[in-house]
Formats: sequence, structure tokens, C-alpha cells
Amino acid sequence: MLDSIQDAGRYGYRHVGINPSGVMDKQAMQIANILVGNDPGEAVIEMHFPAAAFFFEQPALIAISGADFLPTLNAEEIPVLQPILVSKYAILQFEALRMGARAYLAVKGGLAVAKWLNSYSTHLKAYAGGYAGRALQKDDAIGFPPLEERVTAILAGKEVHVFPWKADNKWNENSSTEILVLPGNEWDMLTADSKEQFLHQPFIIAPNSDRMGYRLNADPLGTVSSEEIVSSAVNAGTVQLLPDGSLILLMADHQATGGYPRVAHVITVDHSRLAQMKAGDKIYFKFTDQQTAESMIIRQQQHLQQLQNACTFRLQEYT
Repeated sequence: MLDSIQDAGRYGYRHVGINPSGVMDKQAMQIANILVGNDPGEAVIEMHFPAAAFFFEQPALIAISGADFLPTLNAEEIPVLQPILVSKYAILQFEALRMGARAYLAVKGGLAVAKWLNSYSTHLKAYAGGYAGRALQKDDAIGFPPLEERVTAILAGKEVHVFPWKADNKWNENSSTEILVLPGNEWDMLTADSKEQFLHQPFIIAPNSDRMGYRLNADPLGTVSSEEIVSSAVNAGTVQLLPDGSLILLMADHQATGGYPRVAHVITVDHSRLAQMKAGDKIYFKFTDQQTAESMIIRQQQHLQQLQNACTFRLQEYT
């Protein structure tokens, strides 16, 4: 089980070797938080399947986004992408992997854990942040602020109350299955044939992929020279060429710097799509331009702002 507490990330410390970490799917994190009235960057629980079961010692307003792991409350199925009021002693479980790779649980008021370097995110390598600096384990107890009585009164003796509005996580009219990238600093180190391979062959996510990076299986790529490059900054979404000709796609727990050629960078809005992929899935890359990448991130943020405005208005009726 690899469930951990994460937020939007830990920034401003790469100069001392501390990477940002944070959630893999920032859009899903923001949606879950918005649904319960939290700040969009509030800490959430990031879950992989099989996920933990949660026992609520007090009533809570929750929302689940990202992957669909068939969530149930006291053995009754509940929806994703909707705010849900749960009663004291309720048990939340996840029964099956329906879609996606990572699900997010947000709780109204946030999670009662201490910040480390201005972030709640769990840094698994440094054993810091989140809950005791590690993935969650059996019998861990995570606090959160109690709800006001006028909110819990909505339950009226029921175990669960599903609020009648749902988030739409489809903000982009582009239905392409390709992952959009910009050329990296060392793109021209690839041979002409390898450039064609990069843009036309599928890359399969290897089983030994993790939050640090996706290892991509495909025919090896070649370079025009074997010169070494100086270690330099990398970021989530950087595609690096390894010495054996394979690629690694850096994800949330990526290192601060790297010495492998950076052949491409996945645009920010496609990071969430990557986060919901798993071992065995195929990735096809396609080049775009800076202007398109910027316009897409603007549209995504506009969608999230509209969602936040709508949810804030609806929640005011109840909270």
C-alpha cells in the first residue's frame, strides 16, 4: 500500500537538494478540495490501489477525485466527484480498480499534520512531512477539524448524505490521446531516426515505475555524439535519455538536478493525464508550441476557478 498525505508541493528548496514532491495529479487534488470548500492546495490523501480503509471517529465532509476505485461507505457505493457528508463510525473502503491510477480524498478543514518546509507533503526519501514522513499504515490516526452542528444535522440520523452537485473534470475539448511535449535542451542530441522514433512509436510504462519517474520501454534511441553534459535542473514532466537509449519521464518525486540529456518536457496540463496512467499503459508523444501550452493551462485554471465559484455558492446554503 502506498497512500500518503500530499499537497500542492514544496517549493523554494531545490537549491539545497529538496525536490517539490506533492501530489501526482494536481487537478484532481484541487477538484477534491474545491468540492468540500477547502483551499485548492490543501493537503489530501493520495491513494493507489489497493487503497486503505478509513474509519471516521467523527462526522466529516469528504470528496473523492482522480481515479475511480469503487468507493463504498458502510458497504454502499458512493460517487466520486461529489461532496459527501459521512457520519461518525462510518467506514470508507475502495473495492475495485475501475479507472485511473491515483485517487484523492479531501476532508473539509484539511488534515491535522505539521508542515515541513512550508508544505504538508510527504517526502518519502527524506522521511519528513506528511504523517511521520512515511506512507500511511494500519492504525494511523489523522485528525481534522470538527464540523459545525448545523452541518452534521443534515445527516438527520443517516449514515451518509450525498450533496446534489457534481464536478466536471473535462475542461479541454481536445480528445487526443497523445501527450503533448516541448523540445528539451538536448533534443538535437538525438539522431534523425531517433527523433522520428520518439514522435511515432509507443512507449510503454514499465513495472518499475514510481512517483519519482516512469521508465518507458521501447526501441532504444541513439545520439549523434556521446559527450557528457553538466548536471542541470530538471522538473516534473522532463523526459530524460538514459545511457542505454531508454527514456525516463520524471514525476512528482523527481530529483532536483540530473545529468542525462533532456530531450523533451511534457506540458503542465498533461501532467494530470500522466498521473492517471499505470504500468503497461502506452504513451505517444506529440510536439506542441509554447503559446498552445500557455493557452491550455489558462483554460484549465479558468475551469477550476469556475468550479470553485460554483461550489462556494452551493456550500454556503449548508455550511
